[in-house]
Amino acid sequence: MAFSSRVIRKIKSLSYSHRISSLFTSTQTKPCEDLTTDPRFLLYNSPDPKVFDHSPLLFPRPHISTLPNGLRVITESSPTSAIHTATIGVWIDAGSRFETAHTNGTAHFLEHMIFKGTHRRTTRALEEEIENMGARLNAYTSREQTAYYANVLHDDFPNAIDILADILQNSRFTESAIRRERGVILREMEEVQGQTEEVIFDHLHLAAFRDNPLGNTILGPSENIRTISKADLYQYISTHYTGPRMVVSAAGAVKHDDVVNLVSRLFKRIPIHQNTSAQLVDDNPATFTGSEVRVVNNDLPVAHFAIAFKGAGWADPNSIPLMVLQSLMGSWNKNLGVGNFSGSELACRVGTDDLAESIMSFNTNYCDTGLFGIYSTALPDCLHDLSLAILDEVRRIMNQVSEAEVVRARNQLKSALLLHIDGTSAVAENNGRQTLTYGRIVPFLELFARIDAVDATTIKEIVREFIIEKDIAIAAMGPIHRLPDYNWFRSQTSVK
Repeated sequence: MAFSSRVIRKIKSLSYSHRISSLFTSTQTKPCEDLTTDPRFLLYNSPDPKVFDHSPLLFPRPHISTLPNGLRVITESSPTSAIHTATIGVWIDAGSRFETAHTNGTAHFLEHMIFKGTHRRTTRALEEEIENMGARLNAYTSREQTAYYANVLHDDFPNAIDILADILQNSRFTESAIRRERGVILREMEEVQGQTEEVIFDHLHLAAFRDNPLGNTILGPSENIRTISKADLYQYISTHYTGPRMVVSAAGAVKHDDVVNLVSRLFKRIPIHQNTSAQLVDDNPATFTGSEVRVVNNDLPVAHFAIAFKGAGWADPNSIPLMVLQSLMGSWNKNLGVGNFSGSELACRVGTDDLAESIMSFNTNYCDTGLFGIYSTALPDCLHDLSLAILDEVRRIMNQVSEAEVVRARNQLKSALLLHIDGTSAVAENNGRQTLTYGRIVPFLELFARIDAVDATTIKEIVREFIIEKDIAIAAMGPIHRLPDYNWFRSQTSVK
């Protein structure tokens, strides 16, 4: 989950988007405990609107401070004294989307180089300091965000903040370290190329967002990895690692004032200029294109394919019903012991008729757009019937999804969201990402009220708006000679 301060277009038709405000708009004119009584969150089409009781979800309120350089500091203290650990990290509104064709891969390369020594700490000293604390220092790069975070005992969190500040402001990027890391990343690329699911989703982004950096891979092409320079790394930091695009998020055994004081003292060299990611996206918005990428590889035992439609951006109010629709369509895997009598109609049909090895619905959000679809693996002889089953289910949902199905999907979604924030690392990440994407942290009371506002009529509207008669992106790999062609898929999304 997460939210972004972007202007949402007005929806003229009377739809779910009319009944519920943009997710980046704060509704805190009342205490969040009263949000479920707000009429905007009642089921619009129900003759007997129901107010749901989510009072047990009164989690500790995060504390937020903004420093003079625009850097935001967020803490969420654990509600129990039994927690003796903390997670502290820096979430940055920067990823592969903000690269050019010539610099694609720089954000990920930078993530590797950040740990290779600073003017204060050699690589060895950095590693020994982390190990001596019994801490874990991690990082990841995505298309729109980069994160660096540490898991530590509560007494060591000041040292962890000092390390994060040091590596983000004082990294050396020696030529010898850059040369070594090229080989590491090229080997990582080879490993990724062996993970078919990763390749499929990279190809799907290319098919969906051609001629836009959002369609590029995160690692970048091998020719870029071989030529990325120290100057490229410093240029990326100075352009994108700026105060207004960075959030320090801490969770667990921490005190807000202590964290703010440390961050204020240690993060003084962060640039302050206001080149926000929203402005960069506005300058180069992603346009969804209907196209496909197919790679025939008869050496693979099963075919892999994904079909996707243009989804919603993080702050688009339609992102919530799309989340419910994803939960409704569900997932299924033959090897995980899941029965054929799942709550998902699609999973039931696939399991009963033995149409696939696995299916997985997905809903990926970005600042201004998204991808909604199904990823599947199947034997070659099943590809046509499986494709038909998927699109039959879409049309069934549009015409006759029941309220009981939607209630079940809502409950499964809410359960998954709660399980997603189990532990200090998950809480710190959730708060950091939400602040970057929504401009605020959305209380679970509000989020669940928004989910409960989705009913069967809402789901039918969403299918019509996002899937029926819409362009489609396809990525396929393996023995795919029996997968229907693009025009067949496009015709199956028409109203029949």
